[in-house]
Amino acid sequence: MKLYIAEKPSLARAIIEALPKPHYKADGCVYVGHSDKAKCDVVSWCIGHILEQAEPDAYDVNLKKWALDRLPILPDQFDGGWKLIPKKQTRKQFTILKKLIKQASGIIHCGDPDREGQLLVDEVIHYVGIKASVKHTLKRCLISDLNKPAVMSALANLKANSEFMPLSVSALARSRADWLYGMNMTRCCTLQGQKSGFNGVLSIGRVQTPILGLVVRRDIEIENFEPKAYFEVDAHIQIQAKHFIQARWQPSEACEPYQDEEGRVINHALAENVVKRIEGQPALLNKLELKPKKQAPPLPYNLSALQIEAAKQFGFSAKVVLDVCQSLYEQHKLITYPRSDNRYLPKGHFNQAKSVISAISGLEELAGFCQNAKPSLKSKAWNDAKVSAHHAIIPTEKNPSASKLSHVETKIYQLIAKHYLAQFYDVWQFQDTRADFTIAGGLFITKERLTLEKGWKLVFEKEHVLTPAHSALKVLKQGECYLCEKGELLSKMTQAPKHFTDASLLSAMTGIARFVKDPNIKSILKETDGLGTEATRAGIIELLFKRQFLERHGKLIKATQAGKSFILALPETITEPDMTAHWENKLTEISEQTCRYEDFMAPLKEVIHTYINELITTPLKQISNVKQTPSFKKKRPRGQTRQRSSQKA
Repeated sequence: MKLYIAEKPSLARAIIEALPKPHYKADGCVYVGHSDKAKCDVVSWCIGHILEQAEPDAYDVNLKKWALDRLPILPDQFDGGWKLIPKKQTRKQFTILKKLIKQASGIIHCGDPDREGQLLVDEVIHYVGIKASVKHTLKRCLISDLNKPAVMSALANLKANSEFMPLSVSALARSRADWLYGMNMTRCCTLQGQKSGFNGVLSIGRVQTPILGLVVRRDIEIENFEPKAYFEVDAHIQIQAKHFIQARWQPSEACEPYQDEEGRVINHALAENVVKRIEGQPALLNKLELKPKKQAPPLPYNLSALQIEAAKQFGFSAKVVLDVCQSLYEQHKLITYPRSDNRYLPKGHFNQAKSVISAISGLEELAGFCQNAKPSLKSKAWNDAKVSAHHAIIPTEKNPSASKLSHVETKIYQLIAKHYLAQFYDVWQFQDTRADFTIAGGLFITKERLTLEKGWKLVFEKEHVLTPAHSALKVLKQGECYLCEKGELLSKMTQAPKHFTDASLLSAMTGIARFVKDPNIKSILKETDGLGTEATRAGIIELLFKRQFLERHGKLIKATQAGKSFILALPETITEPDMTAHWENKLTEISEQTCRYEDFMAPLKEVIHTYINELITTPLKQISNVKQTPSFKKKRPRGQTRQRSSQKA
């Protein structure tokens, strides 16, 4: 008997539909493929993580009581090492799976195509235990599109599960590291908080705490910001009788004593003097640069890029976008696997372009764009070398007109579809023009970008493009002398940074290198940075709202008094992203087999020791003034450990 193990029931249903009939429903599974039930194969499923990390008292009953002198808790120092236990709410399904795994002569792993999906099924198989012959033949099925043809294709192209073990080890390292850090640091902080008069649980997470730190530091920066005046000068240059352009003054090195650290002129008298000097003076065009350029279409979305764009355009939260994507994927089967961190597509998928474009045209608003698409064009998005376990989020071959989509689902689908359609449009061709004028010895510059061929810009019809017909600089000739009719003094004030929004906070999480202090880590993270994963970011942000550490003010995200006080009470290194950004990089290296599990876990234990010693000797004074108590239970402080079927890390 072959056993197919899906990550969740929705995926199992798609697999069952693609397998031969007859189908016989049973408790927690479906038998397929033969009239004789004894000769059937079986499809069963997990319900997210059906195993979870054991509580500390599973290792030592004395650890049920929280005490500083028992920290840190390190499961691998106990007999038997790390322990998993079946979740109570899914114990029945686990029992069914356990029996089927023991009976199976072959197993096909059908977890989601990412590191968490790999571990989720692997850990069940490992926990139950299988024969060596079954382990040797264990297969992996990668399904990113739940429509029947795509599932059938995936089932026909099984791979050895052993090829994906590095992904599983990476996810295991993440899970155990989160437990170690969250469990030990939460107990330590909570106990220290009690000494300062705070009676709630102070939950620490290696991702959630630095995110809260980002928001708190931004809020404080805004509170303490003092606006300062600075000045700019524009020259109004007469090109023809009734045709004027404006060029911006570029201060010379001699002006540096009168500029701030950003190069802005802060001396009013200097700027005013420039205005007087240039009035009525010749404006010599000593340099005219015309640079034709081309730009390929933007890549299809990964989840974070989609969440950021949806937040900018529609004000949707990260969680709303993730939930809608899951609905479009599982219920409507209109998009491919949504929890992807990849923005490229496999070349083999290019053969489906015509049918995907045809399906998209079922949505009236996109029909015109589909008609003008060129399915033979192959953009840079089609790159096997940059596709790993999963690819970019794109529409499937299913016609969306047949689905009853909500207003929000339609908007998200259109975003995904437009970025896919853009791959089948010509490049955007444009010309950058720069004109350098010398007026009274000073340099003044004006710039302009002209669209020559709209190409993929046509898909994004709200995009404003300047064409040669609208050019203000088309009559200029290098070496000609024009007239500066007047100068204009522009008085401006420096602006405080803006409070985070859903879009900017997600952008900060995906581009965390900007906020990392350690130059070595910053350098490493420029290509692979990120706080959290595509699948966990939305949940982490929502968790901070549930715990009343963050609150919304319209579209703005601010820290509550509890959140602010908590961050200010902690040692600074715990609240900064350096460590967890470094973790994410190491976890990626484990999945790529350039770093070993032990080389990641050993230094982590030392870090936890150091933090606990620092916290024990440093009272959390700030937290004593907090009146708002986070609304979560002391019983499970490790909510930061991601579980797909419930809490997020």
